[in-house]
Amino acid sequence: MQKKPAAAAAPASAPTAAGETGTETKTEENGGSLSVFGVGGKQIKSTTAKKVTKKRTPGEIRIQKDIAELDGGAVAQIDFPNPNDLTSFNVTVMPDSGFWSGAKYLFTFTIPSDYPHKPPKVLCKNKIYHPNIDLEGAVCLNILREDWKPVLDINAVIYGLIYLFYEPNPDDPLNRESADLFRNDKVQFGRVVKRTLQGYSHGGEQFEKQL
Repeated sequence: MQKKPAAAAAPASAPTAAGETGTETKTEENGGSLSVFGVGGKQIKSTTAKKVTKKRTPGEIRIQKDIAELDGGAVAQIDFPNPNDLTSFNVTVMPDSGFWSGAKYLFTFTIPSDYPHKPPKVLCKNKIYHPNIDLEGAVCLNILREDWKPVLDINAVIYGLIYLFYEPNPDDPLNRESADLFRNDKVQFGRVVKRTLQGYSHGGEQFEKQL
C-alpha cells in the first residue's frame, strides 16, 4: 500500500526569554554579560510566561552600590570599558602636585567573586619610578593586603592610590632602590622621577615618555 506523505511540520518559532529587561543578562551571542543602568536592550513583554528575575549575589549588589558612590574628584577618573561588567574597570590618577604631577597614571581594577571579603586586584599600567609601585605595576597599599576589611570600598582604594602620589611610603616599599633614594636624598629622587617621566632610562630600565 502506498503511504500518504506526512504533513509538513510548521516552522518552530524562536524561543523568547521571558521577562527580559534592561537589567537582565544578554543572550550568549553577546557574551552573557550583566546589563545594568538600562543598558542592554529594550524590555520585552511576554503574555505566555512569568517574568524571570536574575538573582544577584551579595557581591554584585555591593559592587553596584560602590560604583554608584564613586567620586575621585578632579584627581581621578573612572572608566568602564564594558558598561555591563562592573567587575573590571580603569582608574586614571592625575596628581596636581608632588613629584609625579603633570602626568596620568592608569590603574586596572579587577573585582574578585568573593568581594567585599577579598580586596580588588589593582595594577598600574604605566612603568613609573615609585617606592610603592614596582616596575611591573604591582601596588603596595596596606588596604589591598592585610588591612583590608569588608567595610572598606572601592572609593577607599582610589583615595589610597591618590595618597601614594602625594605621600609615598618608603618604609613599606616594592621598589627598594627608589625608596632608599627618597629617604636619603629627596632632591636627587625628584630629578630621577622627572627624567623617567620624560622618557629617559634609569638603572638600565627604559621608561615611557609621559611628560
